[in-house]
Order: sequence, then C-alpha cells, then structure tokens
Amino acid sequence: MPVTQSPYLAFSLRLDRAALASMLLELAEMDDDGAPAAGMAVSPIDAELLDPVVRMLRLLDRPRDLEILAPLAEREILYRLLTGAQGRMLRQIALSDSRLSCISRAIDWIKHNYRDTMRVEALAEIAGMSGSSFHRHFKAVTSMSPLQFQKQIRLQEARRLLLIQRADAGSIGFAVGYESQSQFSREYSRLFGEPPGRDAARLRELSALDPQRLAQPV
Repeated sequence: MPVTQSPYLAFSLRLDRAALASMLLELAEMDDDGAPAAGMAVSPIDAELLDPVVRMLRLLDRPRDLEILAPLAEREILYRLLTGAQGRMLRQIALSDSRLSCISRAIDWIKHNYRDTMRVEALAEIAGMSGSSFHRHFKAVTSMSPLQFQKQIRLQEARRLLLIQRADAGSIGFAVGYESQSQFSREYSRLFGEPPGRDAARLRELSALDPQRLAQPV
C-alpha cells in the first residue's frame, strides 16, 4: 500500500527528571540491581500506557482542558513507564548520581567538543568514575566505545555539512576534527557506504526529486 495511504502518528515526551525523582520516592519499594542501564531501548506499548498517551493527544483539540488535564496524563504516563519494561532505565535517568546520569555528562561533553582530541581519562573524570568503570558503563549505555561515539558524531556532522555547504570533502573532514583526508574518506565510506563526495551527490539528487528531503535528518 502506498505510504500516503498509510499515515501514522508519532508522539514524543520530554522526560521531567524532577517528576520522575518525586515519583520514585513514592515507589520506594522498587529495587534496582545497580547494573548498567542502556541509554536507549525499544519495547512494545501496552494498553495501560497507550490509554493516557491517547488522552493527552486528544487534549490538543481541547485547549481549555489542556492546562489542567495534561499534567495528570503526563504523570500517569511516567508512572506506567516507571513500572513497565523500561522502568530501570528511567530510574537511572531520574537519579543524579546514577551511572546513566554520570555517563550523560560525558556524552554531553563529546557532543559539544567532538572536533577536539579526546582523552578517555578526562571523560572518566567528568563522569566521576575510574577509567575501567567509565569504559564499561559507557559501552553499556551507548553500545559503543567513547572513541566510536565521537567518530559517529563527527561523521554525522560531516554529512550534514556536505549537504548544506557543498564544500570539498577535505575541508569538511578538517572542520569536524580529522587531520587526514584519507582517514576521513575511509571512515565515512565505512559508515555510509560511499565516499563523501559520491554520497552527498546522491543525497542531493534525491532531494531534487523531493525538496523536503534536504531539510530532514539523514
């Protein structure tokens, strides 16, 4: 069936750490084994979670009710998440001294400084962990080593710059932190399947057929 005949609805909710922490105090009987929690996970939505999500979305058509009822629906959503399949991960997000929160500080540093030379020991210090503990927990959260994560950030940004600036691959590689053009081209090809110039040309051709494609994440 053509995609235009199969619409779908996407929903996202920014997690309120303070609300999660407050709710955890009320759910003090919930245990945590202390094992590293993944930073991202996928699980099916059940009827109990779907119900408050649908009710919240319906409030968009009732602005007068939204201010009063939306916080109640959000609280129920958080409760269902905390007591569901992703509960352990959310508990880690809520606690400021949890391993996931500590790793998040290092992740934020990499995202803002991905062009710079990175020392894993310095990242471990940012996270407040020993080097070995940091490396183990970082991989549990991201499924990558810190260096692999930095590489992903660099290459995704390089792809974006190639599309919007139409600059040569060498200057783009240098802009995102690579000192070797051959290394940049090799790692770019390994991630995206084609050298930088060829990949950018293919994406521009696609965007010419559908102009909105260029404005979307790639």
